[in-house]
Amino acid sequence: MAFGLRTKSFGFIEGEPEFVSAFQWWNQIDDSDQWQRGTYYALCVAYTLVSFIALVQLVRIQMRVPEYGWTTQKVFHLMNFVVNGLRAVLFGLYKSVFAIRPKALEQVLMELPGLLFFSTYTLLVLFWAEIYHQARSEPAQKLRPAYFIINGFIYLVQICLWIYMSASKTATGLEAAELFLSVISFFAALGFLLYGGRLFFLLRRFPIESRGRQKKLYEVGSVTSICCTCFLIRCALLAFSVFGKNTDLDVLNHPILNLVYYLMVEIVPSALVLFILRKLPPRRVSDQYHPIR
Repeated sequence: MAFGLRTKSFGFIEGEPEFVSAFQWWNQIDDSDQWQRGTYYALCVAYTLVSFIALVQLVRIQMRVPEYGWTTQKVFHLMNFVVNGLRAVLFGLYKSVFAIRPKALEQVLMELPGLLFFSTYTLLVLFWAEIYHQARSEPAQKLRPAYFIINGFIYLVQICLWIYMSASKTATGLEAAELFLSVISFFAALGFLLYGGRLFFLLRRFPIESRGRQKKLYEVGSVTSICCTCFLIRCALLAFSVFGKNTDLDVLNHPILNLVYYLMVEIVPSALVLFILRKLPPRRVSDQYHPIR
C-alpha cells in the first residue's frame, strides 16, 4: 500500500542486459493505461463473481431454513457478499479511488475491506472454537464476547492510525498501518491453526462409522489450510511492502502486483472456501409432522 501514487524506478546494473530488459518490461506494464484498465477491471469482475456466489448461497440458506434467524453461517455469507462487493466497486472505479484527496481517505477505502475480510474469516474461527469447547463440555459463553472485543479493539487501533496518517502526512503512519495489518493477519493464521487443528484432531478421534465424519474432516482441514495460508501470505507481503523497494501495493502504477496480491490473499481463498462450505443446512422437520418411515 502506498501513501500517494509513488513511482519508484528500478536500479539497473551495468553488464546485466537481461535484468535491464525484464525491469524495463515491468515498468512499461506499470505505466501502461491499457494494462491498468485491464487488470483493475479484471479484479472488479472477479470480486463481483465471488460476491454474487456468496449472495446466492445466502439466499439458498434462507430459503432452506427461513425459520432460523441470523446464524453464523448466514452472517458469514452476508459479510463475504459485502467485502467482495465493496472490493468490486473500488476496483471498478479505480481511477476515481486512486485520485481521491486527501490520500488518507484513499487508504481508508482500500484498507477497510481488508479489515472486514479479517472479521469475516475469523468468524469461522469463533464458530469452530464454540464447537470444540462444547464437544469437550467446556464453557464457551465467553468466546463470542471475546470475538467482538478483539475486533472492536482492532478497528479502534486502525482508526487511530488513519487519523495519525491524515494528520502527519508522512510515510510513517502508512508503514505503521501496514505493519498492524500484517500483525493481525499473522494472529488470524494462528487462530485458524489453533482451533482448526484442534477441531480436526477431535473429529479424527470420532469412530470411523460416525455419520458425516469424513466430510467434516475434509471441510475443516481444507478450510484451515486455505485460510491459514492466505493470511500468512498477506502477513508476509504487507511486511515486505513496508521494508522492500518497488513493492508498494494499492497504487495505480502497480497493476500486476495488485492482481497477484489480491488473487492470492482474497479472491482465490474466498472462492475455494465458499465452494467447500456450499452444503446447505438440513431442513427442519416440524414437531407436529413425522414422516412415514
